[in-house]
Amino acid sequence: MKYPMHALSAALMLAMGAAAQAAPYALTAVASANPKVPGMVQPNALSKELAQHIAATGAMALENGSALTKLYGYNDNGPLIPLAAAPGTEASKTEPDKNTYLVLTGQHGADAHYDYGTHFIFQGHETGTAGYITRVNLDADPAHRITLLADQDVNGLPLPTFDGSTWYPFSGKLLFTAEGSLGGGVWQADADYTGTSTAEGLTGILGQGGYEGIQADSDGNLWIVEDAGGSSGTANPHAKQPNSFVFRFVPTDKTNLKAGGVLQALQVVNAGHPVVFHPGQKDQDILSDDMLALHTYGKMFKTQWVTVHNTATDGTAPFNANAAAKLAGATPFKRPENGVFQPGTGFKHFYFTETGDTNQLTEAGENYGGFGGLFVLSQPDGPSANTGRLKLFYRGNAAHTGLDNITFLTKTQVVAVEDAGDALHVQRNALDSAYVFDTMVDYGTGADPVRVIAEGRDASATLDSAANDGKSQGIAAFAAFQNEGDNEITGIHVSDGDPDVDGILGVKPPMPFRQGWRFFWTQQHGDNTLWEVEPARPVAAYVK
Repeated sequence: MKYPMHALSAALMLAMGAAAQAAPYALTAVASANPKVPGMVQPNALSKELAQHIAATGAMALENGSALTKLYGYNDNGPLIPLAAAPGTEASKTEPDKNTYLVLTGQHGADAHYDYGTHFIFQGHETGTAGYITRVNLDADPAHRITLLADQDVNGLPLPTFDGSTWYPFSGKLLFTAEGSLGGGVWQADADYTGTSTAEGLTGILGQGGYEGIQADSDGNLWIVEDAGGSSGTANPHAKQPNSFVFRFVPTDKTNLKAGGVLQALQVVNAGHPVVFHPGQKDQDILSDDMLALHTYGKMFKTQWVTVHNTATDGTAPFNANAAAKLAGATPFKRPENGVFQPGTGFKHFYFTETGDTNQLTEAGENYGGFGGLFVLSQPDGPSANTGRLKLFYRGNAAHTGLDNITFLTKTQVVAVEDAGDALHVQRNALDSAYVFDTMVDYGTGADPVRVIAEGRDASATLDSAANDGKSQGIAAFAAFQNEGDNEITGIHVSDGDPDVDGILGVKPPMPFRQGWRFFWTQQHGDNTLWEVEPARPVAAYVK
């Protein structure tokens, strides 16, 4: 039985004191990652101050399923687990990805007579035969728990598989991102269920790219972090050429993104010259002096935003944002997947992750960003400023790499999670983890972040991992197997669900488990489980 939220809030306030509301949490580190053991199911391990419960899971029925999908985390194209007669065949798993939590009134669903409550999680689905958008109705009973909002756009065309999501309060729209230079981009949709799709693409406005992370700032600009993997080197076959960009979109009318605007990309200056992409020079870029400098602690770089596309002069036909960023002289990174603003700082500090090569054999190593890391972009003149400063906040290593989703837990604590991938799991014999980083710590001194989640592997993902092993070994029964293997941590999200402009992530310092702040993450792949994190019993989330 869970403590009611008002009891949790009262206990925490008593333990911490009102004056310490914004102080960081002292969370006990989980000692180690879970090992990757063939055929072995592993439970998740959390800091002893934390517990979790299932908010939704893949086999839950949609209240209004379609031909594409009738279940939350599966397409309707096969059995949920492999059958003995066809061990390499199962339903496509759709991977509900980044979470967007909102508190809304007057929401509707497929049942016109049902009260859907006020607390909702919105997700796009990242894989499967086509994309779709779901709403988890956190206050609802099982029959009404999950609503399918859209599996096609307003023109009846299939949606792409989605990765990132956010709420844009200036227009009252949900925004979803899709990866793929000529298939990716940004789509918008309504939060309410209308019975028909409200999803529409903005690829002629914001371009097509490997878009993943997307956040709004207080001025109404959109910050988009691209995950577009580069080509492997010839002399450096286990490393990839930096190929992804950080974008900012400045809308003409923030109440209507379809009105157009200017797409910009971040340019970093090192030693008097911009760091740029060099076509046909994979190995040179992988081990360039610029990459070494960017991944060196203590260095500070000037930045500016360069124009990639302006709808006023370039029109509204879909365009390749990645290619345009290269032509504009923007700076490529090694898969910078997601970013968030440090709360309570006036949107002047933007932290973003860099995934790296996800290969322990990377010739780039730590020094050239082979294991990625975390950067902070500071703009003292505000989020709309044209110039700023960039520095490395944390340099990844083999034990802390593949950093992907990110959220602030408190004003000075930021949580980043790994997406290391099955191959690296084998290489280091370790599944993924979530870490708390302290913005007040200098990680150049050798300090380590605090592991707060050591992700396990559920039964479905364990079967999938074995099926992928069979596929890699050339066993015919697994040749067409299409699903991922090990679980991945994604959708790490701390929010109070405020849908107003004052509720944009980055305005208010979070206070988890108090004053409506809630904490979610998704155990993607396998069973596709959405977890809500809460204080362990007895309440033990103390501040430093």
